[in-house]
Amino acid sequence: MGVKELIFGGVGNIGVHSNTFQGSIQEWLPIHAITGGVVITKDGRFIKIMEILPVNIYLKSPADRQAIIESFAAYLKIAPDTLQIQARTLPTDTSDYIQRMEQYAENESNIFCREMIEDNIREIGQGIASQAIRHRFFLIIQYEPRMRAKRNSVQAIVERLNEEADTARRYLDMCELEVLLPRYTDNFVLQLLYDIINKQTSQRVKLPEGVFDMTTAVHGIYEE
Repeated sequence: MGVKELIFGGVGNIGVHSNTFQGSIQEWLPIHAITGGVVITKDGRFIKIMEILPVNIYLKSPADRQAIIESFAAYLKIAPDTLQIQARTLPTDTSDYIQRMEQYAENESNIFCREMIEDNIREIGQGIASQAIRHRFFLIIQYEPRMRAKRNSVQAIVERLNEEADTARRYLDMCELEVLLPRYTDNFVLQLLYDIINKQTSQRVKLPEGVFDMTTAVHGIYEE
C-alpha cells in the first residue's frame, strides 16, 4: 500500500466533518486538514509522514552493519503496527542547477568561462540528465488507540503522534539515518501530497511560495 492508498482508504477512529461544495476538489480530496505536520483524513485517521536520508550499509564495516541492524530491530519491537516505509523514484529535477548556472554566467566576466557555462546549460537542457533518477524515502505512521493520547482531541492526538515520530527519530539516528526536520512541517506535508496526488503536473507546475498560509487564511479551522 502506497502513501496515496493509505490516505484514500481506511477506517477512522474519530469522526471529522467538513463542509464542501458538491463536485468541488474539497469534496473529492480525502484530506480534512494538515496541522502540526500531521495529515487528518476525512474518515478520522491521523497520519505522520517523515522523510529519511538513506545510508549505504554496504559501505560500512561488518561491526557497523551489525550495530545498524540491531538498532533497527530494536525500533521495530516498539514501532507502531501501521508502520510503513515508502520509496519514491523520481526523475532528477535540474531546474535549480540550471538557474544557478545561469546566474554564474551572468556574473562571469571571462568570455571563455561564460561560454563553457552556457555550453553546460545547453547539455543539461538537451537531456544529459534525463535518464538520471533520484529516490526519496519516507517513514509513515498512523495514530493507534494503544498510543493513548492524553485527551480525545485533535491537538492531543497530534502531539502524541509527534512524540512517536521523535521516538523513531532517536532510534533511526542510532542506525545512522537522518530524519529531515523541515522548518515548516505543514508546508512540507502539503508539498509532498501535491507531488503524490499530481505526479505528472507537479513536475512542471510548482506550488507558489506561501500557498499554505494563503490556504489556512481561507479554509483554516484551527485559527484562534
